[in-house]
Amino acid sequence: MDKTIGSLAEAVSKIDDGSVVMIGGFGGSGAPIELIHALIDRFKATQHPKELTVVNNNAGNGKIGIAAMIELGMVRKMVCSFPRSYDPKAFSEAYLRGDVDLELVPQGTLAERIRAGGAGIPAFFTPTSYGTELAEGKQIQEFDGKPFVMERWLKADFSLVKADKADQHGNLCYHLAARNFNPLMCMAAEHTIVQAREIVAPGQIDPEHIITPGLFVDVVVEVPEPIQEEDMIRAGEEYV
Repeated sequence: MDKTIGSLAEAVSKIDDGSVVMIGGFGGSGAPIELIHALIDRFKATQHPKELTVVNNNAGNGKIGIAAMIELGMVRKMVCSFPRSYDPKAFSEAYLRGDVDLELVPQGTLAERIRAGGAGIPAFFTPTSYGTELAEGKQIQEFDGKPFVMERWLKADFSLVKADKADQHGNLCYHLAARNFNPLMCMAAEHTIVQAREIVAPGQIDPEHIITPGLFVDVVVEVPEPIQEEDMIRAGEEYV
């Protein structure tokens, strides 16, 4: 099945109001900026989608990417580990106004909750967060004499993912650290939308190099020269 699609706008066209959207990346590494900005373009034109729950490692920087989504009022809730990173002004101001909710999740727990969602594991136990506010209201059990906190899986309606190379069937490879959350988010979403630097014919990727099988991918759009988030921030660029 050919999963390639002709434009970024078409790729994000089915994301609805109120959707849970996982967005890959660790800071700018592996962040699908073009897909995010295509979603922003749609919002600017139609005022949709809005009231989104966004799952990401952080809450954006400057006025591009996720930060621009927050600034424009597209996001109702952030689920992340680092809401305050390099330039968190957009999130900080929206949070203090009460416009954005925050679910703070330790980074390893966040990754495992997403992995559990993709693997069909509804809950698991971890010692992380025990004795802190993050464990309040959660089930605590002892294993081998030590307390563990029960955490629930994380799943999404859509995931936005950046790959280095894809084939037309949606099999994906990533560039070095850009792999990060992206493979997990592919598995945990009902619909996975991928931007890839290069799309090749089936059989042109060594099977040993495939990280995400096409089974977990719905559409792929080619972005030959992807933008790096940090370059935009250093240049003072905005997307609001």
